[in-house]
Amino acid sequence: MKSCLECGEKIVGREDKKFCSDGCRNSYNNKMNKDHTNLMRNINNRLRKNYRILTELNPEGKTKTTRNKLLSKGFDFEFLTSIYKTKTGNTYYFVYDYGYMELENEQYILVKKEN
Repeated sequence: MKSCLECGEKIVGREDKKFCSDGCRNSYNNKMNKDHTNLMRNINNRLRKNYRILTELNPEGKTKTTRNKLLSKGFDFEFLTSIYKTKTGNTYYFVYDYGYMELENEQYILVKKEN
């Protein structure tokens, strides 16, 4: 007789069943797929926050803002997902599909990558 991988209860039904209920299946998979360390969880939370700030400040896909405005919303310039250098030498920093480039006088241009 097989036992549920989550709670250890006896499994009734198909031979290849691994869980006694949908609740146990969901609980088991949630445990297996969660972030395994606080470091990963904290990094993912910072990236999500940066992403929300960029989407909030750039609803049209391209706009300008200031460093102070980004910082006042809690933006953290240390957390990004990629860097893109153009042929002309400009450097864009991206958090997934939203990016920014520093201009002069603490001004920034915010952009959204087109698919």
